[in-house]
Amino acid sequence: MRITILSVGSIKEKYFIDAIEEYSKRLSKYTKVNFIKVNDESINDNPSGNEINIIKNKEGNKIIKSIPKDDYIVCLDLKGKMLSSEELASKLDEIFTYHSANITFIIGGSLGLSNEVLNMADFRLCFSKMTFPHKLMQVILLEQIYRAFKINNNETYHK
Repeated sequence: MRITILSVGSIKEKYFIDAIEEYSKRLSKYTKVNFIKVNDESINDNPSGNEINIIKNKEGNKIIKSIPKDDYIVCLDLKGKMLSSEELASKLDEIFTYHSANITFIIGGSLGLSNEVLNMADFRLCFSKMTFPHKLMQVILLEQIYRAFKINNNETYHK
């Protein structure tokens, strides 16, 4: 059983890195967590719609080349399905039981994911109607995955 977090761009802020390391350490009791990062593309201050599509497609091509083979793909998408923590726990259990022992969560860059990447998704997950920085999203995602494992193992977790 393995979870991969595939994201666009690198994280330089120590407080995000510390949080990611903490949740990765906590998750190691339940599963192996891998991180794959692809470089983001430079963006002008006011990109046109065409420039946005070009950037998303360039980043999307890098993502597609980096997706581990045969993984169940979950794209984080503002138009995806919103789940409670309990529903996410159930979804992870369903994936591991009936679909694949390996899941890749994909977090796009600041402009989001290309349509090609979104169309490859086995499931599209939305955490909120609000937009979060993609760097912070890794922390939020890892915390919720950790919470899901605690729920699925009937273990208490401070709320």
